[in-house]
Amino acid sequence: MTEPLTTGATIGILGGGQLGRMLSVAASRLGLRTHIYEPGANPPAGDVAHRVTTAGYDDAAALAAFAASVDVVTYEFENIPTTALDLIEQSRVIRPGRQALATSQDRLTEKTFLQGLGLHTAPYAAVDTAADLDAALAQIGHPAILKTRTMGYDGKGQARIMSPDEAAAALAAMTGAPSLLEGFVDFSHEVSVIGARGADGAVACFDPGENVHRDGILHTTTVPARLSPAQRTDAVLIAARILNALDYVGVIGVELFVTPGGLIVNEIAPRVHNSGHWTQNGCLIDQFEQHIRAVAGWPLGDATRHSNVVMENLIGGDMGRVPDLARTNTALHLYGKAEVKAGRKMGHINRITGPAT
Repeated sequence: MTEPLTTGATIGILGGGQLGRMLSVAASRLGLRTHIYEPGANPPAGDVAHRVTTAGYDDAAALAAFAASVDVVTYEFENIPTTALDLIEQSRVIRPGRQALATSQDRLTEKTFLQGLGLHTAPYAAVDTAADLDAALAQIGHPAILKTRTMGYDGKGQARIMSPDEAAAALAAMTGAPSLLEGFVDFSHEVSVIGARGADGAVACFDPGENVHRDGILHTTTVPARLSPAQRTDAVLIAARILNALDYVGVIGVELFVTPGGLIVNEIAPRVHNSGHWTQNGCLIDQFEQHIRAVAGWPLGDATRHSNVVMENLIGGDMGRVPDLARTNTALHLYGKAEVKAGRKMGHINRITGPAT
């Protein structure tokens, strides 16, 4: 795809969760259609997309038909099997590209990539065996955290090691998966930058947001974040450096630790990001429209923030608060998930706390 998409064109989205849902809504505002590819039945995105294919990522015929029905392909999560991407790429462009996926799917690859750009990360070491873990702990020390190199999210696939006698249990919790030991970082708070890069190489970043997690899941994002002007500039420049190095097209989330010695990159997510949901009510053009613009080959929108915002995730039983929240001056964004589960993201709210400062 070289020319920008025109009204009525279709964007294929791999994954049908809440991010696919909100991408579909953004696309519809621009006169574009979305076709969701999702293995699970009745996905949240299916309520608002033009079309849904329900099939596994190992179904070659379904993938080929999906690719033939769309003009460009994007995704709402990282862990897409390589074989599925290989088949789609035979006929359609995937944005963001394969390099971004390959980098973010493996924590070791990601950390190596970031350090290769001259960016700072937590100390780390690859761990495959008990001997590897012993050597890594001797090098990095404790407390530390052992993580699977792939597939972990929202605190899953992780085990803390606060003392040496917890090492064996942490390794067992990885169930044999290749892992990475990360040293703890002495940080005051965490922020993230939602950045975008267009097909023409233009870059636009939203203001950094300050994130608070509970039980490994994002609880709130607040803008503006507590950052000095120099730190805010550094955060945006870090995101821009990553976007350009990956020849990226689309929206990316870059999570950063704020430390006395500077900003440390925690991880990157090659997609629209939970910590960017505040943009729906704090900016004229939100992260979802920005992503659609980028993958469609359109010019990026202005990422300027017009308001201060607090975004709060609604997790599991928080859905019981919805009737009361609906009585307040709060923007509700519910995902249409039929079943409420503990630890499951069911929606979020955005509270405007004043004009942009």
